[in-house]
Amino acid sequence: MRPTRLEEFTGQEKILSPGKPLRQWIEADRVPSLILWGPPGCGKTTLAQLIANHTQSEFEALSAVLSGVKEIKETVARAKESRRMAQRKTLLFVDEIHRFNKTQQDALLPHVEDGTVTLIGATTENPSFEISSALLSRVRVIRLEPLSQQAIASTLQRALLDPMKGLGDFFKLSEEAMGWLAQFSEGDARRALTALESIALIIGQNSGQNSDQKKPTQTEVRDSSPSLTLEQVKDALESTGGKQPLPYDSSGEEHYNTISAFIKSIRDSDPHAGLYYLARMLTCGEDPLFIARRLVILASEDVGNADPRGLTVALNAKEAVEFVGMPEARISLAQAVTYLALAPKSNASYHGIEKALAEVQQSGALPIPMHLRNYGQGYQYAHSNLNARVQQTHLPDSIVGKRFYHPKEIGLEKQLKSKLDELNPSFEPFKKR
Repeated sequence: MRPTRLEEFTGQEKILSPGKPLRQWIEADRVPSLILWGPPGCGKTTLAQLIANHTQSEFEALSAVLSGVKEIKETVARAKESRRMAQRKTLLFVDEIHRFNKTQQDALLPHVEDGTVTLIGATTENPSFEISSALLSRVRVIRLEPLSQQAIASTLQRALLDPMKGLGDFFKLSEEAMGWLAQFSEGDARRALTALESIALIIGQNSGQNSDQKKPTQTEVRDSSPSLTLEQVKDALESTGGKQPLPYDSSGEEHYNTISAFIKSIRDSDPHAGLYYLARMLTCGEDPLFIARRLVILASEDVGNADPRGLTVALNAKEAVEFVGMPEARISLAQAVTYLALAPKSNASYHGIEKALAEVQQSGALPIPMHLRNYGQGYQYAHSNLNARVQQTHLPDSIVGKRFYHPKEIGLEKQLKSKLDELNPSFEPFKKR
């Protein structure tokens, strides 16, 4: 069911609709080297083939998983021969280009630069992280989005009706079943069509068709083809093991997207979303210690002294993960997630250390006041004074009076702010010299 014309390619209108740069490059036969970046099943390979067909280019394909420098050199040699003999350009499609190492990527550079090949690389990973800067500077990056449910449904409907490449009205899907299958596919057309094929196999087996039977006419098929309900579709997929694993990579784009959503949800005090992304990571096999470490960081960075118990809760969850292990430790992680999500938030400690670090970078190792040095003269011991309070400076002379910690009016920090405001006036005479 792979589209053979641009008009059949659906779901990426943001980059391919009339007037968009990519569409203009294709129509003018002036396509530059590209990196197509997007999730699985969004049409990267199909788009590369359509570009080759539309621009009348020779199409060469390499898999970065299976190919090396040797295969690159052989492909380049064929491209040079094609340009010399037939004046035809070569479009080199490299699937999963992020899996090429630096040497392999460097092998492509001179041939991309001199126009021997027009490179179209496909990747599910962020090119900024995975593609060398030298190669990245010679290509345009095109971002493809997961296909919408409407685009998936359109693809499924085309497959259901097409008598040559598809199922030729072998069966129909109810509106509810179509909507669910489009959602189940999570923006991946390949996954949607695989599921449809699985359903067709089950329907065919249940209908008792075999090669000895007379093949029905198209009209007979259309009139007798069943319309499957949502429950029938679910039953068919379950019987073929149709539940697909969630897209996730412990070091890839989906990993970073999920942990980012997890942290931001807790920071925004949404325990429901925090639990959801925790469940997604655990379901996909994320290391629970990695999750626990991020919660410990969040407890200091985003909760801080607004609720100091948050750090204790996060550290206890980390201890539980190490001591109890999975799957029971999921409960301790969930406890930490919900506590931290509902805790008052302050990043004052985080900003305080960032300001202090910036000051050290700017002013260097300023002289420490004499009375604070080891065996220094003139130091006043706080506990020898009433209320353990003394009037003496502690910062280097040139930055006396600078403040790095600014508590917020929230949670325990509201009390800390009042205390700090109470202490600050006693140091006013020492702010400037």
